[in-house]
Amino acid sequence: MELVEVELSRVVIHQKGDAQFIHLREKRGSRGFPIVIGYAEVEEINRKLHGMQPPRPLTHDLVGRILANLGYRLHRVVITELKDDTFYAMLVLVPRDATTVTPGSERTIDCRPSDAIALSVQTSAPIFVAKDVFEAVAAE
Repeated sequence: MELVEVELSRVVIHQKGDAQFIHLREKRGSRGFPIVIGYAEVEEINRKLHGMQPPRPLTHDLVGRILANLGYRLHRVVITELKDDTFYAMLVLVPRDATTVTPGSERTIDCRPSDAIALSVQTSAPIFVAKDVFEAVAAE
């Protein structure tokens, strides 16, 4: 699968309504696209971007801790597909102490893009989009 590396370029929080937006932009270009996500997910991404620490771990903190305790780290996030106006993503995990990724060492987990991006922001893991998906939704 050919991939395009993107970065989180903007977070739009609407106090009224359930639809929140994150915007992804190609790292080596000017095209990008929005993804509609829920309020809880946009708040989590925003907290991570601003370095706010809640008094107790929230769900994405917990997931990060579970991965670390199981000996894995988030290697990258991949938005793999767009089907019926819904984006699909996966987390790509590798052994925590791996300095190089070897065949068979990666583990993938299906997830929502909003959760994947929240974990990416938490861990500084890169975000990728399948090229065919990016070409279908990207705009200048």
